[in-house]
Amino acid sequence: MKDSTELILGNIIKLTRSSETKFKLGNFKGAIDDRMEANAILKSKSCNEKIIEKYREELSRLYSSKFDLIFDHKLKIDEIKRNQIVKMLEQKSKKKLKILDYKGAIKAFRRAEKYFSN
Repeated sequence: MKDSTELILGNIIKLTRSSETKFKLGNFKGAIDDRMEANAILKSKSCNEKIIEKYREELSRLYSSKFDLIFDHKLKIDEIKRNQIVKMLEQKSKKKLKILDYKGAIKAFRRAEKYFSN
């Protein structure tokens, strides 16, 4: 069980880092594909709360910034509002993906992840 948890977490982190690299290189389609795959794993039944918590820690490291306005905003809103924002951003990402706007889709998805992380 522990090995499978570590394997799942490793795959999610690998996909997330790969997505970040592709995003920085301008490969927005590849970046959104990797994020969507990581998100599908996170939403699967094989993913437990421990994996999600470790993933949030990884996102916090990935998105740590001295001047992070989203982090400042998260301190002022409650959990219900935060979940609404995440859903809205995920829907925006899906809409952008349908019209093949990969850059817009990955940007909205990355913003949703920032709200998702602690």
